[in-house]
Amino acid sequence: MKLGYMLPLVDTGGAPDVVRELGATAEGLGYDYLATPDHVLGVNKASRPDWGNRNTSEDYFHDPFVLFAYLAGVTRKINFSTEVLILAQRQAALVAKQAASLDVLSGGRFRLGVGIGWNQVEFTALNENFKDRGRRSEEQVNVMRALWAEPHVTFQGKWHTVEDAGINPLPIARSVPVWFGGHDQRALERIARAGDGWIMLAYPLGPESSAAFAKLRALASAAGRNPAGLGLGVWVSAAGDEKSWRAELSAWKTAGVTHVTLNNVYGRYHHKRIEGRTLKEHLDAMARYRAAVADLL
Repeated sequence: MKLGYMLPLVDTGGAPDVVRELGATAEGLGYDYLATPDHVLGVNKASRPDWGNRNTSEDYFHDPFVLFAYLAGVTRKINFSTEVLILAQRQAALVAKQAASLDVLSGGRFRLGVGIGWNQVEFTALNENFKDRGRRSEEQVNVMRALWAEPHVTFQGKWHTVEDAGINPLPIARSVPVWFGGHDQRALERIARAGDGWIMLAYPLGPESSAAFAKLRALASAAGRNPAGLGLGVWVSAAGDEKSWRAELSAWKTAGVTHVTLNNVYGRYHHKRIEGRTLKEHLDAMARYRAAVADLL
């Protein structure tokens, strides 16, 4: 089981020294990867009184590729994962190029987690279609895989055309792992056909998550794939105490989860964020959690 750390930039900000200290500390403690979410734009909540508990322009988000390129230069072994990049807001060939460049510059330390997003305001501003984003994202992954594998690609799909062209550099292994978020039936079918793993946020530990994992495995088998080859990722937090952290991690491991991301700033659904907001409090929580569960990984 791999343990990652979600960078808490919505609390700490993203100044270079803050980002560097978070990354270096996580690497020094033995975390396997750093994670970051993605939003290009945030709405002005003053003009949307009914917006609710969702991201706004007040929340701090670095561009994931720029953030991880910086961190790749100040770390040596820790990996990186988007959780998740809203792929359908972007051009597939451009993301393929960015991911390949990051893969090369980091020495193969990048995993691309993608999702379809929920914020229609971002899609409008980026001139992308909100209504077909799920179906289009799967074709985007197919385009990217083709561009990563070969120097020249000819591809004709519903939304994408590549006419005997390619990217340079190619990824080190001629591929970048692609994990999907989402939780409805269409998302699971998409993961079963085209994903290397699932970042599962919808269900807490228990019958619902176990049933969802079983459904994904069945769909993967039906698609002619080996379910054992699919990664399973979940988020946890350092809310609570060491005993509860260990019990939760052990149970996720028994359920077949392969990647656990410590996310101390997410408080929606069943997830709980920690009370602290300062850099010191986040660093302390990061260290306490890793020390408490190290022998279970």
